[in-house]
Amino acid sequence: MSIFSSLGQLLRDLASSGLSTIEAIVERIRSSFSGDAETRRRVAFSVAMIALSAKMAKADGVVSQDEISAFRRIFQIPPDEVRNVFRLYDLAKQDTAGFESYALKMRGLCQSGEGECALLVDVLDGLFHIAGADGFVHERELAFLERVSQLFGLSARQFDRLKARHISGGEAGAYAVLGVEPTDSPETIRKHYIALVRENHPDRLVARGVPSEFMAIATERMKAINAAWETVGKLAVT
Repeated sequence: MSIFSSLGQLLRDLASSGLSTIEAIVERIRSSFSGDAETRRRVAFSVAMIALSAKMAKADGVVSQDEISAFRRIFQIPPDEVRNVFRLYDLAKQDTAGFESYALKMRGLCQSGEGECALLVDVLDGLFHIAGADGFVHERELAFLERVSQLFGLSARQFDRLKARHISGGEAGAYAVLGVEPTDSPETIRKHYIALVRENHPDRLVARGVPSEFMAIATERMKAINAAWETVGKLAVT
């Protein structure tokens, strides 16, 4: 069953119970997939991406066509599942709960293993990709993303690396993407690059819960990592 079919079934179950909040969805994910950690991670990731994308759009006040296109690219939604995705998107926009509550609920689903918590970085990366689809990340979007990062429990260094992938340019941004300093040895830079390539291989993302339908995130991330290596990697072989 595809992730969108699982999501559609979840929404139908909730509708039949008369429930229509993201809080109810999170609790249903927790209970319905308690014995299936893989599906729980995949569904939780999908709900987090869709719900927080909707909240980010509401915080910014403007949804551009580029952002909608980026949303569709990241989600790779089959035509017969579009309705389920946008039902959840609209539900999140209309829900009176603030995005802080959403972010904390998503973090709450991520307490039983290191692999699951790494998923929160993937969610934030996807949100950055959508926010920057129109050419730049607006000030309110950046404030939203930084606050979500804090609520997810990510470090300032993790946030800065994500920010560098999507915003910073030039040599300074490249060093930040690789997680190194200009004063680091060539061998250190090379090791960090190799570790990032391994860590962000699509197979690793799938293993920690990123659904195959969302592999555009992995593709864009690898492009940024390789571009950073092209910028500063020559230092590692001199």
